[in-house]
Amino acid sequence: MKNLFKGIFLNDKFILAVILLNSCIIYMQVSGYESFTVSLSDTICTLIFLVEMIVKHREYGFKGYWKNGWNRLDGILVILSLPSFVELFIPLEMFNLSFLLIFRLLRVLRFFRVLHFFPNFSKMVQGFKVALRESYAILLSFFVIIVIFGLLNCSLFREADPEHFQTPLRSIYAVFQICTVEGWYEIPNAVAEYYGVSSILADIVRIYFCMILILGGIIGMSFINSIFVDAMVADNNDDVKAQLYEMEQNMERNNKK
Repeated sequence: MKNLFKGIFLNDKFILAVILLNSCIIYMQVSGYESFTVSLSDTICTLIFLVEMIVKHREYGFKGYWKNGWNRLDGILVILSLPSFVELFIPLEMFNLSFLLIFRLLRVLRFFRVLHFFPNFSKMVQGFKVALRESYAILLSFFVIIVIFGLLNCSLFREADPEHFQTPLRSIYAVFQICTVEGWYEIPNAVAEYYGVSSILADIVRIYFCMILILGGIIGMSFINSIFVDAMVADNNDDVKAQLYEMEQNMERNNKK
């Protein structure tokens, strides 16, 4: 019996099938389709995940289970799903248990479990961490520049375009929009209308925002992307260099023979 449980709940293909089934059920629930069958199926999936968690605890031990990053994610999602069992026994309409709806929404996060079944996904995450570590200074500098221009624009254009520049937070978001080439002409045109569409001041405003677009959106974002991508593929480049070095060594040994 013990081996049967281990064979079932330690089988990645079986767990993946349950995750995909549960994702379809959650999709139906979020779409507004509710029925006893759907709720029962969701509860059965949650029960399967709970049994899987227990079996893995017995197999790997408490420390061994929570030491693994993916197991930590799975365990947290299972724990967050447990309050949904209350709905089977206590109708939410009878009591003030609306906070349980938050846990119901968190069940959508179960779909993240699919990620660790993807080939080389862990390697991609590791590459992302390396890239973030290598380029965090550039990202921080870019953020500081956006904040500076956001505060400056808030002071200059608060009255001209209150929709985008009335508060510092709105202004910072507007600058971020321009730098990501989102609303890069709607925002300057809205400010230019305040000063008169054909006035010299309106033309200066347009030139000013074009400079923000070029420096932040075109040059800045391209620079950040290039550094980030280069850092992510650095491991692959190291592997290629190691292989080339090994080939050179083999060629040198063959030439000596």
